[in-house]
Amino acid sequence: MEPSSANKGFIQAQPVLRNQFHEDATLQRVIKLFLPLALLNDVSAEISLLADEVLSPQIFDWVTDAERNLPYLRGNGRDAFGRSRSDLVVTEGWRKLQEFGLKKGMVALNYDTDRGEYTRLVQFIRCHLWGASCANTLCPAAMQDGAARLLQRHLAGTLSSTERLVFQDAYDHLTSRDPSHAWTSGQWMTERTGGSDVSRTETIATLTPIPTSAFPSPIPLGPWSVSGFKWFSSATDSQMTILLARTSPSAPVSAFFAPTRIPSPTGTTLNGITIQRLKSKLGTHSLPTAELELNDTRAWLIGREGAGIPEISTILTITRVHTTVSSLSYLGRGLAVARSFALVREVGVGRSRRVPLSFHPLHMRTLANLTGDYHTMMLLTFFTVFLLGLDERRRPSQESTQRPAPALPAGFPPPPQGLVAPLLRVLSSLHKSYVCELVVPAMFTTMQALGGVGYLVSSETEPINVARLFRDACVGAIWEGTTDVLAGDTVRALKHARSGGEVREGVAWLVRAGLGLVQGGQWEGVKREVERGWETLKGEIEKGTMEGLLPGARRTAFRLAELMIAVLFLVDLTRNPGKEAEVMCWRWMEKKGFVPEGAVLGIIGGVEMDQRIVYGPGGVVPALGGGAKL
Repeated sequence: MEPSSANKGFIQAQPVLRNQFHEDATLQRVIKLFLPLALLNDVSAEISLLADEVLSPQIFDWVTDAERNLPYLRGNGRDAFGRSRSDLVVTEGWRKLQEFGLKKGMVALNYDTDRGEYTRLVQFIRCHLWGASCANTLCPAAMQDGAARLLQRHLAGTLSSTERLVFQDAYDHLTSRDPSHAWTSGQWMTERTGGSDVSRTETIATLTPIPTSAFPSPIPLGPWSVSGFKWFSSATDSQMTILLARTSPSAPVSAFFAPTRIPSPTGTTLNGITIQRLKSKLGTHSLPTAELELNDTRAWLIGREGAGIPEISTILTITRVHTTVSSLSYLGRGLAVARSFALVREVGVGRSRRVPLSFHPLHMRTLANLTGDYHTMMLLTFFTVFLLGLDERRRPSQESTQRPAPALPAGFPPPPQGLVAPLLRVLSSLHKSYVCELVVPAMFTTMQALGGVGYLVSSETEPINVARLFRDACVGAIWEGTTDVLAGDTVRALKHARSGGEVREGVAWLVRAGLGLVQGGQWEGVKREVERGWETLKGEIEKGTMEGLLPGARRTAFRLAELMIAVLFLVDLTRNPGKEAEVMCWRWMEKKGFVPEGAVLGIIGGVEMDQRIVYGPGGVVPALGGGAKL
């Protein structure tokens, strides 16, 4: 026997991450469910290459730099003589990661590439692979995406020649893949009076046009002067913003576009913006989040005065999808780390026997159950993304008709075009409230799967730094609307006096159409429970008042999410059968109360089945997991 030392004795082999596009069985199933085979074959090589690139040592070096060298205000916001300065300094790693995302078209793909109604799906599959490696640069990219979509909608309508010039210039910047030309965007809503509640906004916009000669520039400055205080800005280094302000004491808020910098005699200067301070946060450390004072910020009105909420909703629909996909990116990466760790970590199982964690029944059951939860969240989220693509790519002639939309995946009967927007309306809140809430404890479980190492902020081994992913994942359930805010919004969508009926009919269509595809005796009882569950929930919604439903909005929203997931999971099995998927589905249905009492599935399986759920149909690769058996 020899004593161990710092460099002698047992040293744990480091787990190795592999290409998640191929290794993540859930991602593969979701892709096959929602993308046509021909399109999947066309994009697979490029996505596979991206999945390798986001795991490269260079990417993780930039992540570590962005996390260690945090953004700061030069001189703490003052120069040597006490004058106010707002020079934001961001790290080289942050800039390089942002450039990588821009070059790869994480936003631009939706605007410069035409994959029809599947364009959004291709975009967000790529974002899912990138999110856990981007050190939060997808946050300003999300608002860049939302702003691009908002301006795209207005450019398709009636504008003055000057407005068209200004909006087109901003849109071209937002959709560029050239980092030297591309812009990201802010989304300035939150004030001290409220977070998601903007009804008490204290930012004021006044129409005070200025002579063109005062600021000679090819792109004129806006005629509106905006002043106020914004409590949270999570894209402080962006080149433009969409913000909310009030144009009169009694009017609802309006939406405005403003560049963050304007021409000056020495180059450019901030557009009436002062960064008061940067926020100190639990996570998202690399992301510069600030308090901003606006004083005569020159801006352009977007849409009509008082229509700020409908305008900003276009952005929120997209940024919420980005938030949920980023949260799932963290969870997908956390599971990948847990899978790889289980292949190289051995544990004792009594009588001096040791096996890899990948052969330990309890550990494998924990990871299998977590994989099932991840799978359900991916189904709900990417169904939402699919609807977003349908909604954005519809032809103008279909706007007010009941023509069928392009066929839904797995042979779904096409929904009436008129139900796409109502379904998206309820899902735009539902997917984020449900998924981002559940991701947090799920991420904690991936930390536990590594034991004490999982709790370490291990930047020296950045690829397996699950602690960083956990603390960043916590924000998903807070920004772009907390879980309570969005659960309340879901109930309002279902109860709305004018559109609530269409929303409920959209959900009813999903239940009818989805379950109609499912054949097989063992699932008949489950189908009846799902149908009964929807009828019960619909009855509660229709009979209840908004005041009466609001205290239980979380339960209502989460049960609606589970019902929709149940349908999607059954359709997934119909499209891509497999014993491991059947077992995963049955266990989840049983946990959520969709399996009739006394009903059983033919095969539930033990550790070998759990391995197939966690590692894919092939189970544990012998060369990695050994051949150990209990």
